[in-house]
Amino acid sequence: MVPSTDSDPDFTDEFCGFLQRCVANVDAAELLLTLAKSSARSWGINELRAQLAPDTIVSDTDAQRCADALQQCGIVVRDADKRLSYQASPAHDAHVATLARLYLERPVTLFRVIYALRDSKIRTFADAFKLRG
Repeated sequence: MVPSTDSDPDFTDEFCGFLQRCVANVDAAELLLTLAKSSARSWGINELRAQLAPDTIVSDTDAQRCADALQQCGIVVRDADKRLSYQASPAHDAHVATLARLYLERPVTLFRVIYALRDSKIRTFADAFKLRG
């Protein structure tokens, strides 16, 4: 079960919905936090990858996939040179701030929720194909 407002005030339904829509995995969270921390700067994908923790290995393809998902959510924008930058907006700034705080204060719980949300999304998709009898 995914945490909700009832069980953990940090993981509200709105915040969990944001994670489910926009943050597919921990790598995406780290890329987003890097972009948000330096919102005035635009980044190339390799520059972003270089900012991740030394033991984090993210392929160029996976980093591009994360960036595409963040762009589709309206959290990042690409300029003419395909460089990425954080798109400040009241719609998601609070969620990004919560993500940053939880990443520092409760990383294990945050990572578990991110992957639980992903698993529930996959499960819901798979359930759509179950034969009803």
